[in-house]
Amino acid sequence: MERVVITGMGVISPLGNSVEHLWDGLVNGVSGISKIDAFDASKHKARIAGIVRDFDAEALFGRKEARRMDRFSQFAIAAAEQALKDAALSLEQTDLERVGVYVGSGIGGIQTLLTQAELLKERGPDRVSPTLVPMMIANMAAAMISIRFGTQGPSMAPVTACSIGNTAIGEAWRLIRSGSADVVIAGGTEAAITDISLASFGNATSVSTRNDAPEKASRPFDAGRDGFVMAEGAGILILESLSHALSRGARIHAEVIGYGASSDAYHMVATHPEGIGAYQAMKHALREANLQPEQIDLISAHATSTEIGDRSETAAIKKLFGEFAYRIPVTANKSMTGHMLGAAGGVEAIALVKSIQEGIIPPTINQEEPDPICDLDYVPNKAREASVDIGMSNSFGFGGHNAVIILKKYTA
Repeated sequence: MERVVITGMGVISPLGNSVEHLWDGLVNGVSGISKIDAFDASKHKARIAGIVRDFDAEALFGRKEARRMDRFSQFAIAAAEQALKDAALSLEQTDLERVGVYVGSGIGGIQTLLTQAELLKERGPDRVSPTLVPMMIANMAAAMISIRFGTQGPSMAPVTACSIGNTAIGEAWRLIRSGSADVVIAGGTEAAITDISLASFGNATSVSTRNDAPEKASRPFDAGRDGFVMAEGAGILILESLSHALSRGARIHAEVIGYGASSDAYHMVATHPEGIGAYQAMKHALREANLQPEQIDLISAHATSTEIGDRSETAAIKKLFGEFAYRIPVTANKSMTGHMLGAAGGVEAIALVKSIQEGIIPPTINQEEPDPICDLDYVPNKAREASVDIGMSNSFGFGGHNAVIILKKYTA
């Protein structure tokens, strides 16, 4: 089977709109959480989020084109452009029938739906945009990337809630390994910080209400955590077969060597309290990678900052790794980015690549009071230098979707 490597990366995030800005924020323990100012959030239980700033869609795409895309699609295309540039991939010299796009979104164009629903209510059906449905549906980010760059290979928009990024990367890995594609643009995107979604999460008591100290609100594994913080953005990677990458002299960031997926089969939104599905997905990823647990140098945790979620992931890690679990650094990027929902897996995969390249593990910030049940090495508050040859990234989602990928330092 073909080996699969990562040759390009692109990011839109609350820590900045490039890989460099994301990485600088992560290693310096910077929080990207701030008060919501795009709409009046004063009546909401949670009034904070990880918001993408300084993103000018009209400057990137032109006014007409920008107005025909929801924000989640805009993020995806902007990150894909960065990733293609980083990969130095000339599409004019590439067989476009063998270039795929696997990019998903958990919620899709919810702001477009809300805006048009308000128009319908206030001004009647004749005022509803004919582009409402194509702007709103969750596959449109993948479709717009394909249209913009002319790719004609397999296109998929996996919808596995907050595990989308890892699902997309893992399924793209399988596609390339089978010989069915040479290149896949893969990852996730989300732009769901809206009045209605914030209200729903707030009423479900799943989000942090630490509104007076936004930068302290996302605190995975800390005893004082009170829920996750919504965030938005996109993380897109270019995956290539090793033979294709070598044939064009590409720079290789890292290699994808394992992927595992599972279902909790437990609850609509709650994770299994014993982390059974998470354990199975990690176990399957290790098996696919032909690795022993002690060969993992770093775990990038899903770690949203909910009480049951963080405890169940910790339990799953202990179940799989045994006593070795206490010797593996576990980092939680969401302590700084917030929970980017469908974009989380792609962005966290990029952060893991950077750890492999740079030998630095980003911290889990806001570790002030240890949760006695969450007792692993979470790299508290300060980045750590360490040799990282192989890293595991976990992503889990509503409905019990679990997706785990394993990345490795590339060697010829």
